[in-house]
Amino acid sequence: MSRELFVYDPPERFVAGTVGLPGHRTFYLQAADAGGRITSVALEKEQVEALAERLDDLLDEVVRRSGGAAPVPAIAPLELADDKPLEQPVFEEFRVAALALAWDGETQRVVIEAMAPMEGEGEPPLGDMEADGPPTMVVRLTGAQARAFTSRAKAVVSAGRPPCPFCSLPLDPEGHVCPRANGYRRRAA
Repeated sequence: MSRELFVYDPPERFVAGTVGLPGHRTFYLQAADAGGRITSVALEKEQVEALAERLDDLLDEVVRRSGGAAPVPAIAPLELADDKPLEQPVFEEFRVAALALAWDGETQRVVIEAMAPMEGEGEPPLGDMEADGPPTMVVRLTGAQARAFTSRAKAVVSAGRPPCPFCSLPLDPEGHVCPRANGYRRRAA
């Protein structure tokens, strides 16, 4: 099948965001360019959390290996902070099945690939833009843009339901049956 690519090099905006109330939120990665093109892909909360953590780790490693010479700030620059909501309406291009993350030393950019599920058998062709495969969003960010993305992504993930202090499962306002408390019903504070 012919591969549909959504390439943002560089994006005007790249953020993680949600639609819905805590406990019923849908998570998205949304990229936009200066021409008004917007691509939104749905993914799981855990994928957003893992992407933010791994991206921070990657950036820290790039700084360490370059001896501080790489154009990667230690924290997100305030001028790149983005607390605006997702661009509406949100049209889901696909649901993310695989994420890839890399540092392109030649261009000094982070490369993030988000790929839809593969049809049939086989390994996803991550990194190979010429191969046939499922729809893929490719975003290339500067170190500063990547730090700003991780800062927002972590805030979006933590804005959900508070965790139970005993089992760490999310607390609903109505409470939940806590497995660590032998089924005793716990309520959100």
